[in-house]
Amino acid sequence: MHGEPAFPADFTHMPYTNPDAPKGGHLVVGVLGTFDSLNPMIVKGVPLQQTRGHVIESLMARGHDEPFTLYGLLAESIETDDARSYVTFRINPKAAFSDGKPVTAEDVLFSQELLRTKGRPNHRLYYSKVVSAEALDARTVRFDLTGASDRELPLILGLMPILPKHATDEATFEHTSMTPLIGSGPYRFGEVRPGSSVVMQRNPDYWGRDLAINRGLWNFDEIRFEFFRESNAAFEAFKRGLYDFRIETEPLRWSSGYDFPAMQSGQVVKEVIANGSPQPSDFLVFNTRRPQFADIRVREALLLLFDFEWMNRNYFFDLYRRSGSYFAGSELSAYGVPANERERALLKPFADDVRADIMEGTFRLPSSDRSGRDRGALRRALTLLAQAGYEVSNNVLRKKTTGEPFTFEIMTTTRDQERIALAYARDLKRAGIVPSVRVVDAVQFDQRRLAYDFDMIQNRWDQSLSPGNEQAFYFGSSAADNQGTRNYMGVKSPAVDAMIAAMLETRDQSGFIAAVRALDRVLMSGFYTIPVFNVPSQWLGRWTRVERPKHSSLIGILPETWWQAPDARRQ
Repeated sequence: MHGEPAFPADFTHMPYTNPDAPKGGHLVVGVLGTFDSLNPMIVKGVPLQQTRGHVIESLMARGHDEPFTLYGLLAESIETDDARSYVTFRINPKAAFSDGKPVTAEDVLFSQELLRTKGRPNHRLYYSKVVSAEALDARTVRFDLTGASDRELPLILGLMPILPKHATDEATFEHTSMTPLIGSGPYRFGEVRPGSSVVMQRNPDYWGRDLAINRGLWNFDEIRFEFFRESNAAFEAFKRGLYDFRIETEPLRWSSGYDFPAMQSGQVVKEVIANGSPQPSDFLVFNTRRPQFADIRVREALLLLFDFEWMNRNYFFDLYRRSGSYFAGSELSAYGVPANERERALLKPFADDVRADIMEGTFRLPSSDRSGRDRGALRRALTLLAQAGYEVSNNVLRKKTTGEPFTFEIMTTTRDQERIALAYARDLKRAGIVPSVRVVDAVQFDQRRLAYDFDMIQNRWDQSLSPGNEQAFYFGSSAADNQGTRNYMGVKSPAVDAMIAAMLETRDQSGFIAAVRALDRVLMSGFYTIPVFNVPSQWLGRWTRVERPKHSSLIGILPETWWQAPDARRQ
């Protein structure tokens, strides 16, 4: 995206892989939730996300030790100009789908048109920027990007899923389906048990097994995804060895739950793995489409009432951190950092959209005395609520003009989310607010979240060191009323849109960082969310029958680089 790739054209393998990793064996992956579709490229249903990468490939593949650099996969060569007004991909002559049919330029054109008209909203948003697309010959495709002003777009097209035209039913593509998709990837579907498990089997004729980008990857003969509806049941299954690794997210469990026989005997190990990307951050999200959250003073007041310090000590063993930024723990974060001249120039037309203390880097999230009864935060919150037209009457917060109680619903789907919501409800009660906490299953949660049918939810936007087009999908005005996007809070801000545009147009790293930080400042100033916590590292529990490279990638855990221990015996 910026600068030059880290590796030359003749590189042999990525540094986070073991090029001599043995092939064979089985990997069992535990997944919390369920699925009713094998197609993750459409809005309908709860899909199996692992279809991408394992079964369906793209023209290029990420280098996971760089913020955003792609290397050839289906494409053996890529051509673009300095303005990135076009991009041409030439397909590797060896590239083939799992049914043996070659990948052609027609398949690329078919995929772009199908996803532009029937794919997920992010596909429709990205691929609609293409002015025209044409096949120069059977293996060469050229995309005209004139006027897009989007330097990321050639990379976005490089990551486009490539589907076989001869084996994809365009008429039924948007429907949920358990029919296995055909792709060009290293695996193809085996047994599928709807909502329960999926088996993927290595394609022995996989065309790309000798590519440098794939050396040391995709080492298991079979991968089985086992689904669990409830987190405690999933953990008990891990303790019994029913799946091979667990990315832990629950501090109590991480601190005291791993004292079981397999851990004591050395069959299971705990590992803390550094992650160079922005720290995964959870937020309580206001749906500003709801009238009770339309006033920014109300949203700021509700932020003041969230007692992170009490919750971190009593629930999380002080293992979590907290930042106001949407890019926490990285150089992209604007939290606590004064704006430089490039940021100020970008934000000058939108002076009213950024608070002075956020511009100066002096803004801090409220910090309580850990008692669970911080009076200072309560007083400041009630002052803001009064300014917004509310008052406490008979221990209930009411609208002054109508007497209507202020209340809302917090929708959750896991026990951990429910516990956070109940603790927050206790904090709110001190201000006369009694929200309802509703627990729904994973399917209903996803359906209601995609339709924006909620007041407040807990959510995480996973960010990279090279944010780009997906920010419009997360926070852009055009996504606010388009169901299926991730603009869950309903942001409609010209300032946000302008910062995203600046991010996509910049040519140098310092200008890019300035644009991202400017976006961060606008989002923080809008109080669209309540930051809940940041995860400073990745917590991994792993049965030693699977092994991993000593060097982790910039993004941390990558199971596709693992392999089965030579002496492993699965019971």
